[in-house]
Amino acid sequence: MSYQLRREEVLDGEQLRAMLDHSPARAAQAVLIAAKAEVLDAQALLGQILLDGLGIEQDQALAVRWFEIAARRGHLMARNMLGRCAEHGWGCPADLLAAAGHYRQAADAGLDWGLYNYANLLATGRGVAQDQAQALACYRRAAELGHAKSMNLLGRYLEEGIVCPADPELARDWYRRSAEGGDFRGQFSYAAVLADAGRIDDALHWLRQALAGGNLKFLSVAHRALLSATHPQIRALATQYQQRAAQLSP
Repeated sequence: MSYQLRREEVLDGEQLRAMLDHSPARAAQAVLIAAKAEVLDAQALLGQILLDGLGIEQDQALAVRWFEIAARRGHLMARNMLGRCAEHGWGCPADLLAAAGHYRQAADAGLDWGLYNYANLLATGRGVAQDQAQALACYRRAAELGHAKSMNLLGRYLEEGIVCPADPELARDWYRRSAEGGDFRGQFSYAAVLADAGRIDDALHWLRQALAGGNLKFLSVAHRALLSATHPQIRALATQYQQRAAQLSP
């Protein structure tokens, strides 16, 4: 028997996210009810499930409209997602200038994902003038807020001395924190410095973690990097990375 939520059964954002893990279709109905009842988190969440087609028919243009509604009411992640949509052309024309504007608003309000995404544009000069120093400042702020992907990139700036003094020890610490925070790129970076220090078993552990969580693009690049590893056990993982990439390839 299907379960139908009554109109008065309006759930909060945390309850809706928990439901999505177990029953996407039922959760989508609950999200829609809550969004129409002006539950702010639900409005942002409705944008996300419409964008992904999670438990509901995918409609990226409608997703943008719900992100706009939530963002106007001050929802920072919805503002960040408007940036993502504008950056990638999801449900709207691609517009890097608009994306940068959305990201900057979210970043200025202290959202870790806004800081990270804005930093990515600053680092590459897309939609804004390239500014590595400002990118570093944004990555650092996001890392200090606990954003694992930013921790890895902060580690890279410190390791390579990009617009800051090189500090390999501090870089290693940020890589470790990124790896422990679950970022597969951070896990790969941390494995690299561990391997350089001769800690092969520890490096292999983190390389396997990165293998389990990595996406297709990462696995393809990492596979090529592993082929040139000096240690045979590490080099042998290149085959597993290639196989996993083949599994994920459309």
